[in-house]
Amino acid sequence: MPEAGYLPIPKKLARAGVKDMLRISNARMSGTAFGTIVLHVSPDAASGGPLSFVETGDVIALSVRDRSIELRVAADELQRRKAATAPAAAGPAKRGYDWLYSEFVTQAESGCDFRFLQGSG
Repeated sequence: MPEAGYLPIPKKLARAGVKDMLRISNARMSGTAFGTIVLHVSPDAASGGPLSFVETGDVIALSVRDRSIELRVAADELQRRKAATAPAAAGPAKRGYDWLYSEFVTQAESGCDFRFLQGSG
């Protein structure tokens, strides 16, 4: 996972006195960052997870107590966004590490590891 989860508060908001905001990412981050951050969201955006279809102004409901996060966008609108999304330009990898990664690396909730390296029990 790339270490890209820490997004600083935009300067416009910082100038207005905002000290914290919710940040949601399917990346990882170092232990030196701080604030309200949800990491390791999966399925990831590159795999077509809901995070890839979030737009400015969308409502996202988050409950730490219930361990839940919900993108509150109507199903038909989400389908429209998915249909309007262009597929990756390069297409699926055919060989090498890129193929291994796309075929065998698990999502964040399963450890982002190669499936064939994980134990069976």
